[in-house]
Amino acid sequence: MSRRGTAEKAKSDPIYRNRLVNMLINRILKHGKKSLAYQILYRAMKKIQQKTETNPLSVLRQAIRRITPKIAVKARRVSGSTRQVPIEIRPAQRKVLAIRWLLAASQKRPGRNMAFKLSSELVDAAKGKGNAIRKKEETHKMAEANRAFAPFR
Repeated sequence: MSRRGTAEKAKSDPIYRNRLVNMLINRILKHGKKSLAYQILYRAMKKIQQKTETNPLSVLRQAIRRITPKIAVKARRVSGSTRQVPIEIRPAQRKVLAIRWLLAASQKRPGRNMAFKLSSELVDAAKGKGNAIRKKEETHKMAEANRAFAPFR
């Protein structure tokens, strides 16, 4: 029996009243400590406010929009060999991938604490640079290179 679509919709967070912020908080979450995840994200938003002197929510939206991939590659077994087949991604999955790449890139950054690293990565992604943007571009290049295998979807 398919369980697709039965999950509750994501709720919004208490300060920004935004579902995207709540999705990000739930991905930051470690060992069930949601209050720590809230602290990390809100400190990062405060640092963004100080750095850019703009609304941190708009910086977050722009960063996620720039990181969001359109297509990805998936390994498929075709006639005895494994091929990287380009596939289109559903809109919900696009956002999930963007958040995952953003957090992975911010964790790899050198720096003092997670709030500082996350704020730096968000500002860089909003400007169109950073490791998360590079990950998206690599994925798109790989999908473009394997475009010949698109019929194997």
